[in-house]
Amino acid sequence: MTKRASKLVLIGILLLSSGLGLHYFLRTPIEKRPPGKIIDNYKSVPVYYNGPDYTKDKGGSFSPDGYYYGLKWQCVEYVKRFYYVVKQHRMPDGFGNAKDFFDPFIPQGGLNQQRGLKQYINGGNEKPELDDILVFTNLPYGHVAIVTKVTTDTIEVIQQNVKNSRQVFKLSVINHHFLVGTSWKPVGWLRKQ
Repeated sequence: MTKRASKLVLIGILLLSSGLGLHYFLRTPIEKRPPGKIIDNYKSVPVYYNGPDYTKDKGGSFSPDGYYYGLKWQCVEYVKRFYYVVKQHRMPDGFGNAKDFFDPFIPQGGLNQQRGLKQYINGGNEKPELDDILVFTNLPYGHVAIVTKVTTDTIEVIQQNVKNSRQVFKLSVINHHFLVGTSWKPVGWLRKQ
């Protein structure tokens, strides 16, 4: 075999093995994230991945002094942990699903005694602020998220137990009333005063 032919065979082998390696790399997941892996954070409070089956019980989550945050890596767990760490706030009623965070009988700006927080209605006269808890009740268990950014026409939230830890919602102002969302809207938000 000539020197030129040997080089061509060697180049062919390298190209073939590179192609097979690239095919394997593109077709094989680099990592299967285990539940409990940190995927985001806000104000140094990490968001954890809940795994592909969000209904699977991963046990309870507690503060070092025993305050119950909720079931590991659910949306409620993140919100309660965030408020405990950042706001030094313990909710008087530590139990319930996300949809239980909002009480429809409390007037605009009234105190939600179960949560120890002021409550505002979506579409009311109070604009969401940083660190407010958005509450959604239109899912079987509801959903809660923390406001991380507010502009004139959008709000951004951080959340746990969803595909994307960050989400942006449209913010509309109509006659000095603030409406968050379009097709998927929170019922309102909670705030520590």
